[in-house]
Amino acid sequence: MHSRGTMANMLKRWQLYVLLLPSLLYILLFHYVPMYGIIIAFKDFKSSMGILGSPWVGMEHFKAFFDSFVFKQIVTNTIKLSLFSLAISFPIPIIFALLLNQIRNRLAQRFVQTVTYAPYFISTVVLVSMLNVFLAPSTGIINNLITLFGGDAVNFMAREEWFRTVYITSGIWQTMGFSAIIYLAALSGVNPELHEAATVDGATKLRRIWHVDLPSIRPTITILFILGIGSIMSVGWEKAFLMQQGMNLPVSEIISTYVYKVGLLNAQYSFATAIGLFNSVINFTLLIFTNYVSRKMSGNSLW
Repeated sequence: MHSRGTMANMLKRWQLYVLLLPSLLYILLFHYVPMYGIIIAFKDFKSSMGILGSPWVGMEHFKAFFDSFVFKQIVTNTIKLSLFSLAISFPIPIIFALLLNQIRNRLAQRFVQTVTYAPYFISTVVLVSMLNVFLAPSTGIINNLITLFGGDAVNFMAREEWFRTVYITSGIWQTMGFSAIIYLAALSGVNPELHEAATVDGATKLRRIWHVDLPSIRPTITILFILGIGSIMSVGWEKAFLMQQGMNLPVSEIISTYVYKVGLLNAQYSFATAIGLFNSVINFTLLIFTNYVSRKMSGNSLW
């Protein structure tokens, strides 16, 4: 009976499902159909023989990756970079959205939003080029300020100890405003009567943020945190690859850049696919575990 009711509702609103069809086809064709190629992780893929014709090798590529001298280095670098990024970058858009929501002057609020949203639309190549210009040892504005106050110029882009700092801070500057949009949308749904009641009770702005705004957006924060944990091993390769130099390679080489090099540059397609599959399995496991823990502890989860 329940299935019949669901089908009747779908037929009654068939126009909405027709509108949804292009998106479903896009996801099917570009996200699910290519997953067929995952099997080359278990094969010695040769382009002349095709995916089905290439010989099976089982777990050989996975064993080769686990036994390689770079395994510990790139996995450690990926986890550290991702964890530091999540720990530092995740709360900043929340704080920014809470503060921006307190601005009552609409013109000032829109100005701040525009200024903070704009960096998100800068391409990764342009962003790294800007970093190279601003942080140049001899001509960069940052080093000019350091030397002006009596310090020594620092080659930020080449030093190992500065790679993660530059990567994370530049990422915060670029994505902070855009990432705050979803929190601002959640804050717009907060009942104004709650703020009025808190004001009557003598609550300050800080108290109202803590006891009204923050609890109201907690489900949104939880879901985005779960998604963040679920992609903890998926650090984008473009920015890390463009920031790489010979001197910072010991900390800048991560899984995604290594896959790009061995897969596309060295044409080791099966080996690169095996590494990518290992990465995806770790992310999937973390997503399931974090979602389970969140559901048990707070009642908020993706499913």
